[in-house]
Amino acid sequence: MISERIKTIASFVSKDDIVVDIGCDHGYLCIYLKENNLCQKVIASDIKQSALDMAISNFLTRKLQINSYVSDGFNNIKEDFNTAVIAGMGTNTILNILKSNRTPNKIILASNNELAKLRKEVNKLGYVLKAEKVILDNKHYYSIMLYEKGKQRLTNKEIKYGISHNQEYYQYLIHKNNEIIAKVPFKKKIKLKYENYILKGLTEKK
Repeated sequence: MISERIKTIASFVSKDDIVVDIGCDHGYLCIYLKENNLCQKVIASDIKQSALDMAISNFLTRKLQINSYVSDGFNNIKEDFNTAVIAGMGTNTILNILKSNRTPNKIILASNNELAKLRKEVNKLGYVLKAEKVILDNKHYYSIMLYEKGKQRLTNKEIKYGISHNQEYYQYLIHKNNEIIAKVPFKKKIKLKYENYILKGLTEKK
């Protein structure tokens, strides 16, 4: 069964995209894109041979021809692409990958941590945050971001909380803050209460 996270990432892919999945792991996104003809071509890569072997095995089981590369980011990809998916890793790792001079016009990102830092730094790299979806999958919230090259100035709110406008997610963040307010020092309480004030404002926007 394909996860909601993979389906959401795939929803940002277009028919004319040549997609490289950086850190493809078991290759489930590549399989989903290929079997549903959601893009022109898909390429699999992972920094670990063991992970790539698992993906290749899954491709062969489904009789799918998907080119695969052991690669640290974009370094060893031996063909052209116009779209990259970098998901399932931390923000610092993603930012290191994006230091490459081979970054394409379109990137789809999903980080495990430090989302505000990711939005801020990718914006500095010359990318526009075109869309963002937050989904609940297996009791965990994931933020999926679509970027294209261009100029943009994000507001502090957009950097901190994104542009998903997901009301349930904002309510979750408020609830999470409320759970720890009583346990933290005074200065931290004030900060969390202010964050909740901002989040409540976002939940009131339509």
